[in-house]
Parts: sequence; structure tokens; C-alpha cells
Amino acid sequence: MSEGTLYDKVWDRHRVTTLPTGQDQLFVGLHLVHEVTSPQAFGMLQERDLEVAFPERTHATVDHIVPTGNRDRPYADDAAEQMMAELEENVRAAGIEFSHPDTGDQGIVHVIGPEQGLTQPGMTIVCGDSHTSTHGAFGALAFGIGTSQIRDVLATGCVAMEKQKVRKVEVTGELGPAVTAKDVILTIIRELGTDGGVGYVYEYAGDAIESLGMEGRMSICNMSIEGGARAGYVNPDETTYEWLRETDAFADDPDAFEELKPYWESVRSDEDAEYDDVVTIDGSAIEPMVTWGTTPGQGIGISEPIPEPSSLPEDKQDTARRAQEHMGVEPGETMEGYPIDVAFLGSCTNARLKDLREAAEIIEGRSVAEGVRAMVVPGSQRVQRAAEAEGLDEVFEAAGFDWREPGCSMCLGMNDDQLVGDEASASSSNRNFVGRQGSKDGRTVLMSPIMVAAAAVTGEVTDVRKLTEVSAA
Repeated sequence: MSEGTLYDKVWDRHRVTTLPTGQDQLFVGLHLVHEVTSPQAFGMLQERDLEVAFPERTHATVDHIVPTGNRDRPYADDAAEQMMAELEENVRAAGIEFSHPDTGDQGIVHVIGPEQGLTQPGMTIVCGDSHTSTHGAFGALAFGIGTSQIRDVLATGCVAMEKQKVRKVEVTGELGPAVTAKDVILTIIRELGTDGGVGYVYEYAGDAIESLGMEGRMSICNMSIEGGARAGYVNPDETTYEWLRETDAFADDPDAFEELKPYWESVRSDEDAEYDDVVTIDGSAIEPMVTWGTTPGQGIGISEPIPEPSSLPEDKQDTARRAQEHMGVEPGETMEGYPIDVAFLGSCTNARLKDLREAAEIIEGRSVAEGVRAMVVPGSQRVQRAAEAEGLDEVFEAAGFDWREPGCSMCLGMNDDQLVGDEASASSSNRNFVGRQGSKDGRTVLMSPIMVAAAAVTGEVTDVRKLTEVSAA
């Protein structure tokens, strides 16, 4: 087993005991809750007359069902209104801090935690959402948990888990022009498979990873789950600390920052740490990536041909054939030129200020292609305000995008933001399963925000490097 990694260190420092089941009971440093997975857990506590053990270590927001259009209360969707009302009552009764829409701090749970400084290195973080792995970008151990585990964490401040193996994923070299963190993680998932990480957590390392800002690191850790891993993380460094210095937690309290930094440094993986597996990927060989099928692992570079199913491992062939039939693509073709109906910029993977800035650079001076429905959904109200202060909303709206309120939106289609019929979507989200964006006949092509921007203005999947060359000229 691994030894001396950040995973080992943080796990050991938070282990309370080993249970008869063989699982370890871990103390939880931060518990994030939202409106969809928490009502049942709070109900279980009420049935047992239990209180929230550590309300000060718990933080709530609303993201999955909150409308990104009209937010007048009560919400038009009865289920959304009920979930919102239950969350409001539960956090009020428990004394839990709540990033409510009225506070100006609401947003996707995996956006607000980092931007408010709640997410910190060396923490254990849980949330009833699979993409909690996002927070690993800060050198935290962050896990998605189920409803019964949410109940346990609320009641005890602890969660029972089995320890995983650690795979170091080194991405070497320098990323090329218009190649983003989203392209890196789609490459990793293609290389290792959607089930390649089962039984592992991923430690992302190498020059290409270390050169990324926190936004890029979050995008990569976010999609660890799509690669089958239980979690993913990046060792904290000066890039991490510079981000944290500006957050609510430390901007007005530099002494607290200096007190914590030695601990953050101590949890970094040792130089001679032992890993259960090491994989190396040449970052300089990565090009803008898109998916051609119905899993995040069915991805290719924009210039690469769609694979012939018979060329794939036997256990992947039937899935590939069904995916190609659903998407209406043929082996040997590239995805460039694939017509799209919808362009979606958003999700916990790619809806931060940097993502919107870069997409706006592609959009500025251009117009959304005729027949394309395009929307931008900022990851949080803070992102929204910052983008509007820079005039990004005006750039998008002038081009024909719909500038919406923060939330998960079309990533999973739990509100009105959904595909209709067999619409094809260029999406900056994290999953392209059949029905994921609200229609069982809908087709989703995953890509980076700048690739979504390129598709929006051309009306088809487009190599964004061609547009940036035009701009440069």
C-alpha cells in the first residue's frame, strides 16, 4: 500500500478508530450540504431526536434545483419549492450557515466552498454529491457520500470509509495553445478508462498540472469520479496559498493564514512517497478534446478519427456501437463539423470566472450561429457579479447568449434548463450519459469552455485553435 502520500497523511490524522467492519471512522473537517440530498438525512435525525453535532463545520447552499431564470418565490416547480423550503427550515433549526440566494453568496456547492475559503489543504470534506472530489485541488481529501452517510456526518461529525490505493498521475511537459485542464482530464479518462480508477484515489502531478491555476486544478479533480476514482487531489503549493490568501477566511486575518500554512506544507506527499501505481501522460501531446459517445471515456482529440468499435477492447465494443448510433456518428470521421443545437457554459466543472473570461475572448465580436440556443450559467453569485463588473455579460448577450442566474442548470437538467428531443449540446459539463441533460434522445458533446464558445458561433463542433488564429491575424 501507499506510504507518505498526502492521502495517507490526511487519512491517518483524521482517523478516529477502525470499525469491526474493517472501515475507518474519519472525522470530517467540512460538511457541505445542498437541497437535493439533505432533506431525507435531516428527517432521519428528527425521527431519532438527534441534533447536528458540528453545525460550525457544516455549510449549505442551493444549486441543483434552483431556477436559473425566474427566481420569484414560490418557485414554479413545486418539488423545487418544497426542497428549498425544507433546506431553509433545516439549516435555521440547526444553526448552519447557509449561502442562500438572498445573501449574494449562493452558487454551486463546489464553487462556493473554494471561493469563500471554506475549502483548505489537509481537510477531510464530504458532500452528498459525487463531484465533491473538486475540493481535492486544494490538497484536501474530498468525497461524495450518500444520504445515510449524510445523516451520520450530521449526527456524529464522522463518516465510515474504506481506505483506497493511490495512483500518481503525472502529466508532463507543457500544454499547447488552447489546450485546457478540461482537455487534460478527458485525456486521462480516455487513457485509463471510466472504471480505471476503481479502488484508487488519484494524485495529479507533473509540470503540466503544477503550471495550472486553481480553476484548472479544480476542473481536473472534479472529473476524477468520471474516471472511476474515489477522489483526486493536487498537492498544495504557492498557487494554492495565493488563492487562499484572498478568500474570506484569510483576507482580513493573515495571522490565521500563517498559523495554518505549516500544517498545509506538512501534508504534502513526501519526495520518497510510495504509490500503488504511477501513470505518466505527455501533456505536450494533448490537443483540444471532445467526446464522440455517451461516456466521458469516449473522447478523442479534435483532429482524431472516431474509433471503429471492433478496434476497442471486447468489453467496450457493444457500448461503443450503441453510443455511435445514439450520437449519429460514424467510425473514421472526426467530430469537427458535428452540428449542435445548444451551447452550454456552466457546471461545477467549468463555470468559474476564468472559464467565462476565456470563453468571452472567443465570443467577443462574433454572434451565436443561427438556430443555436446558447446559455451562460455562472457558478456562483460572486462569479456572476465579478463577470458583470468586467462586462462579460454584455459580451455574451451581444453575441446572443442567454446570461442566467447561478446553479447546476443543464449539467443535469433538474430544472427548466434541458435539452429538447434529440438536440445536440456542446457542453462544458462533466457527464454525457443518455438523458443526463434532460432528454433521453438528447446528445451531449463534452468539451472545454473555449471549445463550447467556438461551437456556439460556428454552429458545429470546431477546433477553437482555428478561431484564435483568425483573431490573432
